[in-house]
Amino acid sequence: MRHRVSTNASTPSVCALVPVKQREHCKMRLASELTVQSRIALVRSMLCAVLTAAREARWVRETVVISPERDAVAAEIQLLADAGESLNAALTEAYETMWQTGRREFVILPADLPRIRPEEIDTLVHAGRAGGCALAPDMAGTGTNALYLASPPPFAFQFGPDSCRRHLQEARRLGLAPRLICLPGLAFDLDTPADLAQWQLMDLPRSPSWPASLPA
Repeated sequence: MRHRVSTNASTPSVCALVPVKQREHCKMRLASELTVQSRIALVRSMLCAVLTAAREARWVRETVVISPERDAVAAEIQLLADAGESLNAALTEAYETMWQTGRREFVILPADLPRIRPEEIDTLVHAGRAGGCALAPDMAGTGTNALYLASPPPFAFQFGPDSCRRHLQEARRLGLAPRLICLPGLAFDLDTPADLAQWQLMDLPRSPSWPASLPA
């Protein structure tokens, strides 16, 4: 049975993988609430929040965006092309690519976590180092909103319905000892009109690219 790799807990060593689709194809379930331009602005704002949190996290050394387009992502951030087959396929390819270049610790962060905080990423990493894996479930407890891994590929990513349970099964199959970490910024992903309404009620700073008021 395969076990986790050893990690260096004294220096930043985590590679953050942030997948995001072509911006105009993101958050289609919000199409009835937002114009295309407002959806794109929202996606950019949430992506900015995730990238900023990853940059400020103590244990993250580098961030890699997985996407079919660079769009507004800064030039200094590495971009890996997403061929569009599926999220899990794109993550598998990116994970294997970065492993081959010597990276040994990873945190997968979806691009729709507007409340994410750098210290939450560090908490996830710290928890995962003991057993090679840690998961942050969504508010319903069924989805996976962040995933820490320190295990050689292949890892069968299970993003989609019931992904939390499926990721736990996959981690245990590989001999890892996964931990569940429940934190508010990692638990809240903005995907549905109800999520959007809840987020609008939160007293949070917003990116200048995000409109001060949403269209009716």
